[in-house]
Amino acid sequence: MQETPVTLTIASLPGVTLTKWTRAWAQRQRHIPLAFISTSAANQESVLRDGLADVSFVRLPVDRTGLSVIPLYDEAFVVVVPKDHPVSAFEGVSVADLADEEQVSNDLSSEDAVGLVAAGGGIVILPQSLARLHTRKDVVARPVTDLPTSTIAIAWMEERTTSQVDEFVGIVRGRTAASSRAVPTPKLAKASKSPSPQRPTPQKTRGGRSGRTRRSGGR
Repeated sequence: MQETPVTLTIASLPGVTLTKWTRAWAQRQRHIPLAFISTSAANQESVLRDGLADVSFVRLPVDRTGLSVIPLYDEAFVVVVPKDHPVSAFEGVSVADLADEEQVSNDLSSEDAVGLVAAGGGIVILPQSLARLHTRKDVVARPVTDLPTSTIAIAWMEERTTSQVDEFVGIVRGRTAASSRAVPTPKLAKASKSPSPQRPTPQKTRGGRSGRTRRSGGR
């Protein structure tokens, strides 16, 4: 019976681009397919604790109990406003500049929130990757200059650290194929050729010459 191949399951937040890492994985670990789960801030940790994913791209902070967490990069927050909003005339704004604005509920998904902004329902502050993901012609995004950045990290359960998890984390961190610690894919053994007959080892004679037989010249 053919064994079912192992699958590595990756959980990811909207706005996190995985292409570079999954392409490298496909080149190095073709025998282990990847599966994907889309998460939100509400379940980015539970998919790991419930065993639904092997690794998860999370937005910090998270409860690190039992987790290995490696920060990857920071991104700025932006405010998304209707295209004709006064904020659109500025290159950046502060939190104080937005104090009198009606903000869209945080209970909405980022896509629905941007849609409500476009309909004149208020403004929304989002990480830049989410604002870029939901770009529309009827809204604009401007940096909020005095908000701290948001950090994206990769996380996994410490007790479930496998060679596959270690390999994927290494790819994300920039480990090259040459320095990979993953177990290589076993290859089928090639049919061996018949060994060529070995020449006998020359025997040394008295005087240090090899024991090759000299042809007699008839003498």
